[in-house]
Amino acid sequence: MKKVISTSKAPAAIGPYSQAVEVNGTLYVSGQIPIDPATGKLIEGGINEQVKQVLGNIEKILSEAGYTFKDVVKTTCLLSDIADFKAMNEVYASFYSENKPARATYAVKALPMGALIEIETIAVK
Repeated sequence: MKKVISTSKAPAAIGPYSQAVEVNGTLYVSGQIPIDPATGKLIEGGINEQVKQVLGNIEKILSEAGYTFKDVVKTTCLLSDIADFKAMNEVYASFYSENKPARATYAVKALPMGALIEIETIAVK
């Protein structure tokens, strides 16, 4: 059965989608950009700050659904500039020090609200 996951501790969706959906022990977290959930605005700062915010938002969504980063099996990272790949990796690695998930990373032309990074996540129990 499909269960929609929503928490006020992470940014509200900025379009017609859910923060996450759980089906049969698998959690699909929509792409998250570095929005401060308190203000609904993109945070200030460079790639390091933005990756930390995105992963912090994902952590809140995972927690709301009863998951942790250890349950994450796959992520997709979208960068507005591939030159940020190394810096993104350094921050990302601090959240996934063990049990690293599979991952794909793409450079894209632009992201919503001028974000530098977007990450979508799949977790399994």
